[in-house]
Amino acid sequence: MSTPKVYKTDAIVLKRIVLGEADKILVLYTPNLGKLSAIAKGSRRPRSKLSGHLELLTHCRMMLARGQKLDVVSQSETISGFLPLRDDLWRTSLALYAAELVDQLAEEHIGNYPVYELLLATLHRLSEGDNGELALRCFELHLLAHLGYKPELNECTICKSRMQPGDNYFSAGAGGVLCPACRAKASLSRPISLNALKTLRYWQTNDYEKSRKVKVSAELMQELEIILRQYIRYILEKDLKSTAWLDRLKREQM
Repeated sequence: MSTPKVYKTDAIVLKRIVLGEADKILVLYTPNLGKLSAIAKGSRRPRSKLSGHLELLTHCRMMLARGQKLDVVSQSETISGFLPLRDDLWRTSLALYAAELVDQLAEEHIGNYPVYELLLATLHRLSEGDNGELALRCFELHLLAHLGYKPELNECTICKSRMQPGDNYFSAGAGGVLCPACRAKASLSRPISLNALKTLRYWQTNDYEKSRKVKVSAELMQELEIILRQYIRYILEKDLKSTAWLDRLKREQM
């Protein structure tokens, strides 16, 4: 069966790139087609019917036509603009970080419905006023698992022994936890507290509704952020652009 030239899909707008005087290139994440790029011709013109429906972090229903290099957005209707996010700089920044992380980690044209579902649910949680840092840490951990980067948290990644309470370590280079005897055998290892290890294990094996019930102190949340950020940096071989902005906002709020 031949591939249809025109198709419909729901999508979340991850990124926009200005092209010429009137066009935009959009990076989208869809339920069944995964990440894809498309061009919205004329969408920057004031009278364009597309312009209001292609904002960053918008959940849309689109019609696209297949093109030689990029598919072309012919119609778009907003399902949710997550309007409460627009009035909160901190939450908007958290949402943009989540979108950038998906954009950087996901390969194009590989469908992954759990990733789409996770991103959409996280945008709703941030929009509805849930604990932003908790929502983001849970998002990071489950996104890593959905994309094949699930960190090992139960046994030493080198000797395979079960982790015991005590002085344990997390190694981004080894992809998970290390026992004390194996610490020197892996790169980028750092201490991980027992509470951090227990929290990551619980978040990794439970849904968000259960995870949000776990009380996490500010000190523990900071440790979890450092561990996950170091692991993500190792995978991407760079920092996300949005992390510097988040760090600046956090400093200003202190």
